Amino acid sequence: MGTRIFRSAALAPTQTTGLPGQSVRKVGGSIDIPLMLVMALLMVFGLVMLFSASYDYSQKILLEDPTYLFNRQLLWMAGGIAMAFLVSRIDYHRWRYLAVLAMGFTIGLLTLVLLVNELRLGSVRALLDGSIRPSELAKVVMVIYLAVWMDSKREQILDLQWGLIPLMFILGIVGGLIVVQPDLSATATVIMLGGMMFFLGGGHRKQIIYLLLGTVLVGCLVVLVSNTGQKRINEYLAGLNDPTQSSYHMLRSYEAIVKGEWIGVGLGQASTKLTGLPLAPTDSIFAVMVEELGVLGVIGTLSLYGMLVWRGLRIANRAPDMLGSLLASGVTFWIATDAIINMLVMVGLMPIAGNALPFISSGGSNLVTSFLAIGILMGVSRQMEPEAGTEEWRNFGSSIDLRGRNRRRSISRLGGS
Repeated sequence: MGTRIFRSAALAPTQTTGLPGQSVRKVGGSIDIPLMLVMALLMVFGLVMLFSASYDYSQKILLEDPTYLFNRQLLWMAGGIAMAFLVSRIDYHRWRYLAVLAMGFTIGLLTLVLLVNELRLGSVRALLDGSIRPSELAKVVMVIYLAVWMDSKREQILDLQWGLIPLMFILGIVGGLIVVQPDLSATATVIMLGGMMFFLGGGHRKQIIYLLLGTVLVGCLVVLVSNTGQKRINEYLAGLNDPTQSSYHMLRSYEAIVKGEWIGVGLGQASTKLTGLPLAPTDSIFAVMVEELGVLGVIGTLSLYGMLVWRGLRIANRAPDMLGSLLASGVTFWIATDAIINMLVMVGLMPIAGNALPFISSGGSNLVTSFLAIGILMGVSRQMEPEAGTEEWRNFGSSIDLRGRNRRRSISRLGGS
């Protein structure tokens, strides 16, 4: 079944937890060591790249100390690590009691953003002078809420009134509050997370097709009524026809990527970040990385994210129940989605979206919520089964067979193939 999970010789004291109507389960195993190693590498690499991308930006653009953004990132990272540790020690079944409160709190913050109306860079997305972006919290809370909801409604997930309609309702509320900010990238991510969670939870193919069609329709309407959306789509289409007609942001990104070639110009030696590359420490940090480290740096970065996805899906496959599997696969999919979108935007394969590069881009909200997701993943890993989890719940689970690499047949789910 692939590589083993390394566990420390001295496991934490075993605890038991019992939920109403559920069997008692052991809690207290050690976390996934390979996942911790991957996270350590990502954090170190992210800090190195951020220091390089933000040194001059902090001084010349923000008019602050050269290490201003780097020091802020260290503080946010310390807070994120502490949160990940605390969340990893919580039995993930307790999210059943917290999911509704977390969703209500998130919707409240998204509403407060519109009421406070703090305008920054043409959008109303943040609170406390740009320090908090509730749309980032909405992504991970959406995963938690849908995992709990689908686990509780697993036997009714194929019914229209219990499956597709409630999903579209909650996605419509959260997505609607985000899109009016406007934050089109966060809206798209939330909707994609909803569709993927519904698929993993056992939604029928027809329901998923209806959801995708409805999402595309809503997306087209949003673009038509949003000046920001129209501008970005028009610039993207013009760039596809003629790269020289791309937006200024994309032209500078192309310049950085071309300069990087195979091995890059050297760490800290990028020139584009000094001559007008927009948002070098945040949205455009991937372009800085390519210029300094070249294609080899891209391969290394993709390898780190690939290992993170591998461990996340491994944990999801060995989770003891459906809730654990949905939580693990959902947060893994979210982190991978944000990373892929950021990279595709910087090479001109997607319209400018504004997604951060997880654990690398500067920004407190994305960093802390990403660590929250890792804490959830580690919490599930503490209860992993030695082999694949109980098969009973998998009858309602996703048609994606996470054990497909073993050439085993997928287990048929109710109403599916």
